[in-house]
Amino acid sequence: MRLWPLLPVIALTTLLGGCVSQTVTTTSVPKIDTASTAVPEGQLLDVGIAIFDPGIDDYEEGEQTYPEVRKAEARFMPFLLAESMQDSGAWGAVRVVPNPEQINDLVVRGKILHSDGEELQLHINATDSRGRVWLDKEYTGEASRYAYTVTRRNPYDPFQAVYNTIANDLLQQQEKLTLAERDNIRLVTELRFARSFSPEAFAGYLDQNKKGIYTVVRLPAKDDPMLERVVSIRERDQMFIDTLQEYYKTFGIQMQDPYQEWRKQSYEEAVALQELQAESTRQLIAGGLALIAGIAGATQGDSSTTRTAGQVAIIGGGYLLKSGLDKRNQAQIHVQALEELGQSLEAEITPQVIELEDRTITLNGNVEDQYAQWRELLADIYQAEVGAMAPPADITAATDKL
Repeated sequence: MRLWPLLPVIALTTLLGGCVSQTVTTTSVPKIDTASTAVPEGQLLDVGIAIFDPGIDDYEEGEQTYPEVRKAEARFMPFLLAESMQDSGAWGAVRVVPNPEQINDLVVRGKILHSDGEELQLHINATDSRGRVWLDKEYTGEASRYAYTVTRRNPYDPFQAVYNTIANDLLQQQEKLTLAERDNIRLVTELRFARSFSPEAFAGYLDQNKKGIYTVVRLPAKDDPMLERVVSIRERDQMFIDTLQEYYKTFGIQMQDPYQEWRKQSYEEAVALQELQAESTRQLIAGGLALIAGIAGATQGDSSTTRTAGQVAIIGGGYLLKSGLDKRNQAQIHVQALEELGQSLEAEITPQVIELEDRTITLNGNVEDQYAQWRELLADIYQAEVGAMAPPADITAATDKL
């Protein structure tokens, strides 16, 4: 009996059945590093962690990305990173800020490249007020299957290792600074903030090269009345940002339970989806080869036994193909379940509207909208306080000489 047409099928089916997938997980969370030497309070750098880019503009079609979830994660993840950085005790104020363009001693920006409960990929950029880049790096973390076990009492986020690693990397960069460099960063921050409110009055104090690096050209007088008003405006801005921290904290607390549940189910769905897709692919390939071999045996066989075996192979191949397609349909059900989970999460974690009244002015919308309105209000307050005040004498004199 000639069964050569069936041998490729038998061999391939055996090979595919023996394939296994292996996932490497990291369960250890690195501890938060602390400063090697004590730094005077006045030289501690303030940090602004901007709301992350959710990464929903350029994701590939077919990727399991849910915009409503990503937008929530973009607000939640900076909060977790801020907590990690604060635990080091090596920074001044560490705030989550609505706008990445806000001027701080150090601004941290992030983009979510991938997040599905099983794996987290972030791109982090950190730049100080001088324009010098501290970090421009991608971080990847994989959640352990035990991270979502109900019986396990774990105070950490499933991807806490990612946030702690970023915090430690930033601290490592800060440790390289001298005290003079710290002072310079804080001075540049102050002058850049002043220039953002009064470009003409403070244009002569900073220079910026082609690489975007700021250097201090000269210092304003300590009793400069315009600088005093800018300092007052900056204090108000920081107080407003501090009030926003309560919003982000409340948001994080409210988000914790539904988000954790979503990630747990998303993790399970992602693993099940991968297994179904792999099994479906194996069965489709095996079914296709079985059909080819069966057809060859049924049409080219030189005996009734061979032809019968070929017909059996055709039937078996058809069954494998159908089974593979059924698995694909089951996988699609899991995808739909993920979409429903995402929509449910959106309903639970939509930010609440915060209304802040100042001089009969109400700030409406989400926190990012409110901060934009607040900045406009600060500009109006500054203009009202300065009025027709002339710029500092040294700037006026310098302008007359040009």
